[in-house]
Amino acid sequence: MAGPYARSVENLPQPRAAAFFDLDKTIIAKSSTFTFSRPFYRGGLINRRAVLRAAYTQFVYMLGGADHDQMERMREYLSALCKGWNVQQVKEIVAETLHQVIDPIIYDEAASLIERHHLAGRDVVIVSSSGAEVVEPIGELLGADRVVATRMVVEDGRYTGEVEYYAYGPAKAEAIAGLAESEGYDLSRCYAYSDSVTDVPMLETVGHPHAVNPDRALRKEAAARGWPVLSFERPVRLRKRLPSFSLGSLGALGARPAVVAGAAVAAAAGAAGLVWYASRRRAFRGA
Repeated sequence: MAGPYARSVENLPQPRAAAFFDLDKTIIAKSSTFTFSRPFYRGGLINRRAVLRAAYTQFVYMLGGADHDQMERMREYLSALCKGWNVQQVKEIVAETLHQVIDPIIYDEAASLIERHHLAGRDVVIVSSSGAEVVEPIGELLGADRVVATRMVVEDGRYTGEVEYYAYGPAKAEAIAGLAESEGYDLSRCYAYSDSVTDVPMLETVGHPHAVNPDRALRKEAAARGWPVLSFERPVRLRKRLPSFSLGSLGALGARPAVVAGAAVAAAAGAAGLVWYASRRRAFRGA
């Protein structure tokens, strides 16, 4: 009786797992929100002064990250700035300029890590304090399975300047716990990645936390807790990463012939490289 029982236990489905990624300075090399300042200026949403302030804030953020007080000031500033903006216009600007402003600043190491998690059967979830109108298209570009982002209050198609949900600090950890319950993730088998000490609640929620390009405070915290520290240094367009993958490697991973053929066509058409990237990820997950 022991033999058949043991086999039935072995065949039980394993608990699901996910990899949770912060976005700014973890997946991409800059602040996702401030990166769109020039497109927003060209679209008439902000003035030149706001563009200059965004550039300065980006500079300070790149030098040392942002602590709790700085994040609060940025939240208040951005909430007031976007008051009255037309939501549909924002979405259109982001969609039209996404490849221009975001694609070049995606870390090669982050894109590879996302691929490895998908190949291992884990969902990939982006958890970011930036607004959903910015984060969701970036998540789609990267092939993320889910996105958790800040949401603004909208009335009559325009932002009121009030925050409906702020994906920051402990709220990120709460969102992850909620997803674990709804999606069946075993948090002890999950991974998390962030650059900021403000994301310690998110990192300590999972069994495999990682500090990526950490600010000084997170580096100190990671050393005290024995968390791995990763350095991502190579922003690269997704399209330029495609030659490193061959059709042979796709076949070896079990992709169906029809999907492999479709990937070949897309790879041959350089302008459709990102579509090929997304279809290849789906092929891996379906194999």
